[in-house]
Amino acid sequence: MNTLRKVARRELAVFFATPAAFIFFGAFLAATLFIFFWVETFFSRNIADVRPMFEWMPLLLIFLASAITMRVWSEEHRAGTLEPLLTAPVSLPVLVGGKFIACLGLVAIGLLLTLPLPLTVSFLGQLDWGPVFGGYLASLVLAGAYIAIGLWVSAQFNSQIVSLIVSTLACSFLYLLGSDTLTSFFGNQGGELLKLLGAGARFDAITRGVIDLRDLLYSFSLIGIFLSLNVYTLERQRWAGNPINSVHRRWGVLTALLVGNLLLLNFWLAPIGVLRADLTAGKIYSISPATRSYLDRLQEPLLIRGYFSSQTHPLLAPLQPQLRDLLREYEVAGKGRVRVEFVDPQEKPELEQEAGEKYGIRPVPFQTASRYQTAVTNSYFDVLIKYGDEFVTLGFQDLIEVKSEGDTQLEVELRNPEHDITRAIKKVLYSYQGGGNLFAGIGNPVVFHGYVSPEAKLPQPLVELRRNLESVLAELKTQGGDKFSVSFADPDADGGQLADRLGKEFGMRPMVAGLLSTETFWFYMTLESGGQQVQVALPSALDKAALKGAIEASLKRFSKGMLKTVALYTPPANPSMAQFGMMDQGNTFQLLQRFAEQEHRIKPVDLSTGQVDPEADILMVVAPERLQEKQVFAIDQFLMQGGTVVLATSPFDVSLQGRISATDKQSGLSDWLAGYGITLGKTLVLDPQNAAFPVPVERQAGGYSIRETHLINYPYFVDIRSDGMNRNGGLISGIDQLSMTWASPITVDADKNKGRQVVRLLESSRGSWLSDSIDIQPNFDRYGQAGFAQGEAAGRQLLAVMVEGGFASHFKGKTSPLIEEARTRQAEKDKKAKEQPAAGQSETAAEQPVEPQQPEVIGRVLERSPDSARIILFASNTFLADTSLELASGAGGTRYLNPLQLMANTIDWSLEDRDLLSIRGRGHFARTLLPMDKEARMIWEYMNYGLAAFGLLSVWGLRRLVRARARRREQLLIAGRIEP
Repeated sequence: MNTLRKVARRELAVFFATPAAFIFFGAFLAATLFIFFWVETFFSRNIADVRPMFEWMPLLLIFLASAITMRVWSEEHRAGTLEPLLTAPVSLPVLVGGKFIACLGLVAIGLLLTLPLPLTVSFLGQLDWGPVFGGYLASLVLAGAYIAIGLWVSAQFNSQIVSLIVSTLACSFLYLLGSDTLTSFFGNQGGELLKLLGAGARFDAITRGVIDLRDLLYSFSLIGIFLSLNVYTLERQRWAGNPINSVHRRWGVLTALLVGNLLLLNFWLAPIGVLRADLTAGKIYSISPATRSYLDRLQEPLLIRGYFSSQTHPLLAPLQPQLRDLLREYEVAGKGRVRVEFVDPQEKPELEQEAGEKYGIRPVPFQTASRYQTAVTNSYFDVLIKYGDEFVTLGFQDLIEVKSEGDTQLEVELRNPEHDITRAIKKVLYSYQGGGNLFAGIGNPVVFHGYVSPEAKLPQPLVELRRNLESVLAELKTQGGDKFSVSFADPDADGGQLADRLGKEFGMRPMVAGLLSTETFWFYMTLESGGQQVQVALPSALDKAALKGAIEASLKRFSKGMLKTVALYTPPANPSMAQFGMMDQGNTFQLLQRFAEQEHRIKPVDLSTGQVDPEADILMVVAPERLQEKQVFAIDQFLMQGGTVVLATSPFDVSLQGRISATDKQSGLSDWLAGYGITLGKTLVLDPQNAAFPVPVERQAGGYSIRETHLINYPYFVDIRSDGMNRNGGLISGIDQLSMTWASPITVDADKNKGRQVVRLLESSRGSWLSDSIDIQPNFDRYGQAGFAQGEAAGRQLLAVMVEGGFASHFKGKTSPLIEEARTRQAEKDKKAKEQPAAGQSETAAEQPVEPQQPEVIGRVLERSPDSARIILFASNTFLADTSLELASGAGGTRYLNPLQLMANTIDWSLEDRDLLSIRGRGHFARTLLPMDKEARMIWEYMNYGLAAFGLLSVWGLRRLVRARARRREQLLIAGRIEP
C-alpha cells in the first residue's frame, strides 16, 4: 500500500507540474457550465434537479479521461523511462494501480469542482439529493472504466495524440453501444442486450437515483478487464525479444480467464433485479409499504400484464426496461398472489384480439423520423391490472410525463409509476370487494341505532318503510354476523329522556309529515363503530331499495376496502350557441372529474332536491354560483350527518375573454359560512412569489394596435411553497408547490370556533398584499415590468383552512326548505284548481272549497353534527378549472396536476383511506424552482461562473502549498534535520 501511494503521488505531481492540468479542468468546467445554463437552459426548464448535467457527463468524461491518460504510458515510451520502470522492484499490478488511482483522483477533483451547481439548485428549489449522489457515484465509476481503457490504450502507443484519439474512439463506442440511437434499430430483446453492454444505459440507471448492483459491477468489471489487459501488455513488453515459455503462456491463460469471467459475470447477474437501492426522496422506483399493504389484502390472483411493442417511439423505448423492473418487483412483493406477464401483441394475434375486444387496448400511431424518411409506427405501451372480473388499463399517457422545452426538444419520463399502478390495484380491489361482503373491510363491530316511533304514530308511508327496514336489517345481520347488531328505541318513551339527549348530542328533533300536520314522530337512523357515529339519511324514495342503498352507503364509511363515492357539484354549463358563433365562456372542471375518477366513484350532483345522494361519502362543491336555499340545506344537512364538505369558492370570478377582468360572484354560501365564523374577504391576494401566466398585451406601432401574448410573473397566481403549507397530518403530502389563482383571503373567527379544531392549510408569502380592484389586466406602461402597483405588504394570507368539530345547523329552529317548497307548490296547485274549473263542471261546483292535500314530504332538520364533521375551504373559484390548469401546463411545459393531486389527497385524508398519500405527487417534474426575476437568475448564473473560477484558483493554491511543503521537506532532508 505504501508503494501504491507513492506511485499515485508521483503521478499527481507530474500532472500538476505543467499548466495542462488547469487547462483540462478549466475546459471541463466551462463545457459543464455552458451545457447546464445555455444548452439545457436550466432556468427556462424550471426543474429543481441537475439531471441535465449528468446526461452530458458520460460524453464530457470521455474527453477528460482520455486527456488525463493519454500521456501516462505514452510519455514513458517517448522519454525512454518505461524500461527502467518495468525493471524496478515494483510489481506491475501495483504500478498500474497507482497510476489508475492518480488518474481517478484527478477526475474526482474535476467532479468536485462541479459541486456548486447542485448546491445552487438546492437553494432555488427542493432538490432531491438521492439522484445527485447517484449521479456523482455513476460519474466516478464510469470515469474509472474510461481511465482503465485509456491506460490500456496509452500502453500501446508512444504518441500522446494517437493515444488520445484511440481512447476517445474506444470510450465513445462503449457509450454508444447501449444508447437509444443504436438500440432503436433493434427490437426489445436486441435493444436490451445492447444496453447490457453499453456504458450509457448503465450510467442513466444510476443517475435516476437507483443504484443497481448490476450497474456497479458492470463498471467494476470494465475496470478489472482493462487494468488486467494493461498489466498483461506491460508484462509482454518486458518479455520483448525473449522466446515464448510456459510462464508467458500461463500469463496469457490467466488473463483470458479473468477477462472472460468478468464478462460472463454481467450476463449471469442480468436476470437478478432485487439487489438495488432506491436513493430518490420518495422511493419512486421501489415498492413502498403502502403498495405492500394493498397487495397483502389480495384474496384472489392479481394479473399485471404489460403490452409493449418491440418497435416503439424512441422516447418511450428507454422507459420500457424501467417499467419492466418495477412490475417484477410487484410480483416479488405479491408473494405468489401477483402474476406479471409481458407480451408483444403484434407477435401474438390472439392476445392482440383479446386486448382490443375485452380491454379496449389498441396500438397508438407514433410519428418517427429516421435519417432517410418519416414513418408512422403503431405500437403498444399499456399495462393491464386485472382482479377477478374487474380491470383497469393504463396507457402511455397515464404513465409518462412530458416536459416541453421549446418546439422540438422534449423530455419524457415515467411520471410516478408506483402510484399509477398501485392506484389501479386499489381501484380493482375495492370494486371487486364492493360487489361482495360489505363487512369484509370493516374492523370494528357496527351497531345500528334506530330512533323510531311506534307504528301508530308514523305516517302511512313510513309504516311500510319501518317494515322494510326490519327486513333490510335482517339481511345485513345474516351477512355481517357478529360484526353487526341492531338497536331500536322510542325517543318519546320514559318521559322523553332519550329525545332530550338526541337533541343535545345530534340536534335531532321530532319530524312532521307536512306543514298542516300537528302530529310529530321520530324516524332517525345511525350507525356506530369504533367510537364514530354516522347518521343514515332518510332516502327521498321511501322504498326498500332506496333504504338498503342508504344503509349500505353509510356502512362503507367504516370500511377501508370499498370504493368510495364522491358527490361532486360544479356550476352548470351555459348552453352552447355554436350556430351563432358563441361558445360557453364559463369555467369547466372536466380534468378534475377525470382525475378523481381514477381512484373513486364520482357522482355529479346539482343539490336541487335538497339532499345529497345517500351513497356519497364526501361532498365536493366547486365554484358554486347563486345556490338556492334548498341546495344550501343539502350541504348543511350532509355536514350535520358528520360528513366532510370540501368547498372551492371565492367572491370573484374571472373572464379571460379579451381584457382580463374579475366580476363579483355570489356563491350563496356566504351567510352559511359566516355562521361558522368563516369569512371570505372581498379582495384578491397578490403575491411577489407568483407563477408565470401568458397574458395578452397590446402595444402601439404608430397608429396601429398590435395584440401579443407575453409570459409574465403574474401576482394573482400565488405560488405557495413548503413554508406556506401545513404538513402536519399528511393532507398535503407529496405536494411541494401549488398555484392558487385569483384567490381571496380567509378570516376565521376564533370565538365562534371554540371547541373546534382549526387548521391553516395554505398561506401566501409574507410579502403578499390585497387589492379590491376588479381590473386584473397588467399595465406595463404605467407600472413598468411588474405590471401592477406594489401594495403595502399585508403579511401571510390564509388561502385554505379546515375546521373540524361539532357544528350547529344553519337551519336550527327553522322549517325545512323542502316543506316550504312543498307548501308553495301545493298553494299554487290549489289556486290553479280554483281558477280553472274542470270542463263540464258547473259554476256552483267550481265555487266549492277545494280540500288541500298534504304534501308527501317528511320535515326533518338535523340541528347538530357529530364531532367528526369537517369543512375544508379553498378560497378560489378557478384554481381547479380546466382553463387554469391548461394555462399552467403551457407555461411550465408539462402537465400541471398539483391542484388535482391536492383534491385527491383531501378525499383520501377525509375518508381515512390515506395509504396513497405517501406516494402521490412524486413526479419527476413536480419540483419546480422558486419564482424569481431575470436579474436574480443572472446573478445565480454568474455566481456559478465565479465559483468555478474560485475552485480552479483553490486547486492552484493547494498545489503551490503542497509543492512548498515538499521543497521544505527536501531541504530538511539535505540538512539532515529529519530522517528520510
